[in-house]
Amino acid sequence: MDFLGKNIARFKDVTDTVYNGAFLPDTWIQFAIIAVALMAGYGVRKWLSPKIIKSLDHIDWPYRVERALERIVALVMQAVAAVILIFASQVSMMTPPPFSSSLLILASNLLIAWVIIRALVQIINNPAMRHTISLIGWVIAALAILGVLDETSAALDDFGLNVGAFRISALTIIKGVLSLFILVYLASFIASVLERKVQKAKSISPSSKVLIGKVLRIVLITFAILIGVTSAGGDLSLLAVLSGAIGLGIGFGLQKVVSNLFSGMLLLMDKSIKPGDIIEVEGTFGWVDYMGARYTSIVTRDNKSFLIPNEDFITQKVVNWSHGNTFVRVEVKFGVDYASDPHQIKALAEAAAKTPKRICEDPAPVCHLVGFGDSSLDFTLRFWIQDAEEGVTNVRGAVMLALWDSFKENGINIPFPRRDVTILGGSAPSKAAE
Repeated sequence: MDFLGKNIARFKDVTDTVYNGAFLPDTWIQFAIIAVALMAGYGVRKWLSPKIIKSLDHIDWPYRVERALERIVALVMQAVAAVILIFASQVSMMTPPPFSSSLLILASNLLIAWVIIRALVQIINNPAMRHTISLIGWVIAALAILGVLDETSAALDDFGLNVGAFRISALTIIKGVLSLFILVYLASFIASVLERKVQKAKSISPSSKVLIGKVLRIVLITFAILIGVTSAGGDLSLLAVLSGAIGLGIGFGLQKVVSNLFSGMLLLMDKSIKPGDIIEVEGTFGWVDYMGARYTSIVTRDNKSFLIPNEDFITQKVVNWSHGNTFVRVEVKFGVDYASDPHQIKALAEAAAKTPKRICEDPAPVCHLVGFGDSSLDFTLRFWIQDAEEGVTNVRGAVMLALWDSFKENGINIPFPRRDVTILGGSAPSKAAE
């Protein structure tokens, strides 16, 4: 009741002050000057902004810098209005004063605070985060300019409860959320900058670059959370309860998430798969484009991205065509009619395999007779390529087309299964049965 009574009294004082001053002539004069200043600022921005933006287009700025400057140009309205209000407040100090200047000074300070805060937050690339931080910063600055920041903080601190030796209040929660919000974003920003630096290092392997980037991000964000909790007055011993709850949640519902996370870290450490590798998993053939905490992105030759959980690379068979190098052997299996000469087939197949340009001359293609099938002589043609990243199916198809052309020129038939049906002891079918 004491908390409620104090805040009702504070609210009544503010409303009485506003009510008593709202009907004074000076108040209306100042409101009119503020409106004129804002309209003048809007007109200047409407006239000046296109010219400034057009001049910026002729300068080779980085994209993010150019976008930030364009957003700063949009603050011309508030800046011009603030200058006009400052000039008007100086005029009001003449003797005798033509009108009061309290609202003019207040409005100019609020506009200046808005311009400064909005200009500073342009380093933030995320629009939602940029608007949120600028709004929160301006509200705090406005409370300080109005002279009610301490009273607001006291009112928020009164609204709370004690949990053991720790007090939880609305002020504590707001401070904690803001601290975590800002620190985690700064940690993510620093981690992104460091990751870009690591990616440019030529002496580090691609998998090590990804691993170092992820470790840096996890460490920085963890430190940001710890610092945010302590700066808000939180007790780190409470994290023991939180870690227990997280462990329970992992045990019941986050097994796959944690499994994929540690599987990704293991893949990066043992270097079995790294960005740029050509792999085949579950019938999917493509390039490793990105290795994330939960999944690995595989881009196929038709430009489809398959997001495969990291756990699948640990528990299932994976063919890495470029684990050592991209020098690989490819097989083509085929069969020919029994009337064909196996020696001729072997020579024709080896000659046909040398036709595509991507086939290596050393070791040379080789063809083997591997079996006597039900209706064909079965052969396996083997050849080597040294650019598996250019695709395997396409070179196999080129060799098969060369085989087809060679067999057609030499009158060699590719057999198909033939079945003879013999009816024993049966009578001719009756007309009724027909």
